[in-house]
Amino acid sequence: MKKLHPTQIKLLEILKTNTNEGLTIREIQEILNLSSTSVAFHHLSQLEKKGYLKKNGSTDYQVLSSENEDLIYLNLYGLAECGPNGRIIGNNPIDKIPVSQKMVGLDLTDCFLVKANGNSMEPKIKTGDMVIAKKTNYAEEGSIVVCVNNEKSLIKKIEKRDGKIFLTSLNPEYSPIEAEEGKFVIEGEVKFIVSNVY
Repeated sequence: MKKLHPTQIKLLEILKTNTNEGLTIREIQEILNLSSTSVAFHHLSQLEKKGYLKKNGSTDYQVLSSENEDLIYLNLYGLAECGPNGRIIGNNPIDKIPVSQKMVGLDLTDCFLVKANGNSMEPKIKTGDMVIAKKTNYAEEGSIVVCVNNEKSLIKKIEKRDGKIFLTSLNPEYSPIEAEEGKFVIEGEVKFIVSNVY
């Protein structure tokens, strides 16, 4: 990784530890006591250019690297929380969790986390498990995805029948749900599950 300006090192630490909500350029300027918002924007741009940050939204930055280059800070989104656009991603993350790429054996760029809730995907995914998903708006039949259907956030398996998409559970107690046209969006494909050991 390229050498960082002291201000950029401080900025990375602020973005790692800020879990309440995304910071605006002005808030970053004030926290770092910079002379203008353009200076704050410059440092953000440099961190992106050097490969330390990925911008997901106007105030949402994913920290891609730190002193330990194996770690990526993934945004954790609330599975039950849907924003006004009926999306999970694009809202402010509720936390940023460091994850080792070596541990999961994945390139974690463009990945995010959600915490599973409920037993519909048991035995594969249980309540409290952390699910790592790769951002995509498309998934093949049989894939397990994080999605929104009629403003409800779900983790489901994709099935296609008669030109329609059905969201199925692994737990046979639950019936398939038909994806509602215009109200269904795939947020990401599940790539790894971190089991809740507690």
